[in-house]
Amino acid sequence: MSRGAAIAFACAGALLGCAGPPAPDGARATGAARPNIVLISIDTLRSDRLPAYGYDGVETPAIDRLAADGVLFERAYTHVNVTLPSHVSVFTGLLPPEHGVRDNSGFRLDEGIPTLAGTLRAEGYATGGFVSSYVLRAGTGVERGFDVYDDGVRFETGRDFGELQRPGLETLDAASRWLGDVGDSPFFLFLHLYEPHAPYNPPPPFADRYDDPYDGEVAAADAVVGELVRRLEQRGLYRDALVILLSDHGEGLMDHGEMDHLILVYREVLQVPLIVKLPGGERAGERVAANAQLGDVAPTVHSLLGLERPAGLSGADLLGLGAEAPDAAPRQIVSESVYPRIHFGWSDLGSVVEGDLHFIESPEPELFRLSEDPGERNNVIQEERAAARRLRAALEAIDRSLASPAEEDPETRRRLESLGYLSGAAGAADGPLPDPKSRIGVVEDLARAVRLGAEGDLAGSEAALRSVLETEPQLVLAWHELAEILERRGRPAAALDAYRRAFEVSGGDAAASGIKVAELLLRAGRVAEAREHALAVADRSPLVPQLLAEAALAEGDLAAAARHLERALAGRGPRIAPLVVRTSLLNAQGRFEEALAQSDEALAEFGDRRDRSVLARLYLHRGTAFGALSRPVEAQASHREAIALDRGLLGAYSSLAFLLAIEGRAAEAGRTLQEMVTVNPAPAAYVEAVRALRAMRDDRSAEAVLAEALRRWPDSDELRSLPGAAAKR
Repeated sequence: MSRGAAIAFACAGALLGCAGPPAPDGARATGAARPNIVLISIDTLRSDRLPAYGYDGVETPAIDRLAADGVLFERAYTHVNVTLPSHVSVFTGLLPPEHGVRDNSGFRLDEGIPTLAGTLRAEGYATGGFVSSYVLRAGTGVERGFDVYDDGVRFETGRDFGELQRPGLETLDAASRWLGDVGDSPFFLFLHLYEPHAPYNPPPPFADRYDDPYDGEVAAADAVVGELVRRLEQRGLYRDALVILLSDHGEGLMDHGEMDHLILVYREVLQVPLIVKLPGGERAGERVAANAQLGDVAPTVHSLLGLERPAGLSGADLLGLGAEAPDAAPRQIVSESVYPRIHFGWSDLGSVVEGDLHFIESPEPELFRLSEDPGERNNVIQEERAAARRLRAALEAIDRSLASPAEEDPETRRRLESLGYLSGAAGAADGPLPDPKSRIGVVEDLARAVRLGAEGDLAGSEAALRSVLETEPQLVLAWHELAEILERRGRPAAALDAYRRAFEVSGGDAAASGIKVAELLLRAGRVAEAREHALAVADRSPLVPQLLAEAALAEGDLAAAARHLERALAGRGPRIAPLVVRTSLLNAQGRFEEALAQSDEALAEFGDRRDRSVLARLYLHRGTAFGALSRPVEAQASHREAIALDRGLLGAYSSLAFLLAIEGRAAEAGRTLQEMVTVNPAPAAYVEAVRALRAMRDDRSAEAVLAEALRRWPDSDELRSLPGAAAKR
């Protein structure tokens, strides 16, 4: 059956309500003649861990059925080994260097680049995206073109992106509710499942059914796919729909010394499942051996619908693969890994698959013959020098340079220079960078340190991270992880130094570290410095508007705080923190009843999140509102709750002490302030204590505390800025 006949067959379905002949190949089909489209992405799914690709260690009846009903591509490859850039390639048909999204954070898709969802919406499709990981959050550009984009994965500070996920069935339920509201319009549904991604923790019954937890997660994801197919069939939608199943990348599983997928680009990470079920079951059960790529998905949909392809797409129509002329040039599929460059200070990696050859560009390049060596153990680059030169030239023809923020934006460079972050950057290192495969053991050492922290062994985690940094001082990720551990251990000054180091060795590229520097500076009362750090990452972090609002609040500029907060609230997604800042702003505006109502809303949304620091600040502001409304018992209880949640939250101690002093409980107030400086032995805590004592009109105690602090930290700018400090020097 021809492709045009397939679309005609799809039109016969009563659901689509089509009439008339199909559009010929290459022609624009009418909106009514178009099939519904379902794109299923199962994150981190290796193709060789599926029965459809020859694996017998797991049962996946739903994926098996799709393979039987559709066309399976035996050798399909991703263009990149991390989630966000890979999905952007699926939606744009472009390589990561072409669409510009190179990592899971710090990058955003340019609004001028067309997306598949945007094209389909313009053609009359209802478009809905439903994702299971915070990595694919709105605000990155991946959401463009969707009428509804449900990224309702709860954000919590102090947790890795990979931990911020929701079960696939919850995501499917959200998608099903949307399908019920679509009506008679053709639709494009994007469903993203995260089950096979680490940490591997399959739900019952799959945890008991499989000894290998990765296999259990694969089976769990397959069950969600099966439920999706069942619900589509219930609605009469499955048979005539175009259904595409794929993964964004595979998983290392220690085949080459890496458990996950962030560093290396061997076959186990690059080769992914790809199945296309056509309307009406055309070509059901076919298997295509020709090399395919994720960048082919968007061109294939354009071709099936008779739509004009956007200019510059390098992908091909998947349904035409294998039918090329015998003398056609062999196809070259290009991939990359820039994660080791950005986060470890190691060399990035390039990859080209051509026919049976796989070339990996690195300081020590490799070439493999995939058919005879699928495990890629035998480097044949010396035997295939001509092929290696040809494949290296293919990589060199693509501009894969990774510009730093300072190189792209003079204003960012000025800010980074003024803050002193460009002199020691990893990006400025002389000579060749380390080959990731020679340092891959460091990744497991780092993972072990992170696991210790997750298990609550903070001292062990800190020791392990410092051990890693002794040999890898340029490792941005290790500095950032160390800073988080130090923060959790109640050592904010040391944490600030570690976050600064992470930001420095990245050359100002590590936006997450930069925003943490700003946050800790703000908490220490160093508002101007905090603002400069936030502005230095303004284009790369969605947290900047919130932090600028907090800075304006600290300076008493309520109008500016309201402007920044409006932006923060508009882009907050599932984050609670902007609601907390709004509670603070309402207090500052004297709108205390509204502040309490806002705090009630935030508490209700907070649920069972583990983000103690955010919850602590909420209770602090809640206590302020109670106090202003002459409800001292509730105010004191709120401040005590804030202290219990975050013993470094200085404002909670001073507010509680002030309330106690008002009630004539001076001794308790003094003990509260003593606890604050004991738990937080740093100038900022003493500054807070001095200010609180002066507000309570206990000038004698205030002077004694100031004198003690100056004796311990005679060069502290924070202490020296207090009135009366100069007279004590």
